[in-house]
Amino acid sequence: MKTCYIIAAGECEKINFKKEETDFIICADAGYRKAIENNITPDLIVGDFDSLGEIPKLENIEVHPSEKDETDTFLALTCGMEHGYKNFVVFGALGGRLDHTFANLQLLKYLCERDVSCTLVSSLETVTAIKDSSFVFPKGETGTVSVFSLSDEANGVCERGFKYPLENAVLTSSFPLGVSNELLGNGAEISVENGVLMIVKERIV
Repeated sequence: MKTCYIIAAGECEKINFKKEETDFIICADAGYRKAIENNITPDLIVGDFDSLGEIPKLENIEVHPSEKDETDTFLALTCGMEHGYKNFVVFGALGGRLDHTFANLQLLKYLCERDVSCTLVSSLETVTAIKDSSFVFPKGETGTVSVFSLSDEANGVCERGFKYPLENAVLTSSFPLGVSNELLGNGAEISVENGVLMIVKERIV
């Protein structure tokens, strides 16, 4: 599946991925600095560049006004969708400013409701979301997994293959029932019949 990689300005010590011919790389504002530090050449750079402190003198750049409703990460995601991508991996969208982290978690729900897949990657965890569907962890995968409802209520939630299984449960946005479960390494599945779930997986490097 072709992937759009986005590099934002949040915390992520090491950015490492293999770009295929059909993939696309977008930097959001000061994410360009992170790309340079990791020897990554972006296909496009977008933002108002208040965080970077200057507008790079490059041709593959899209400058937006600082007074806007969208975050630079949202602008980067929008650009990726305009280029035809429906699978995103975002580095640097977690950590740092709490307001921007929360905004990026909200974006997961926004994308999920538009049938767009997105995974946020930090040094500590990966975060994704599913809507009325399932997510599978392959055999051999270990670590801590937490599940939260991004809907007011998520119904028919199942967690199978975990230390603490759930069957046909209801998760709400006001009580963290799904926090800190454990993969057993035998393969596992999270599913939801109706609602949007955010899945946070410990990143073991």
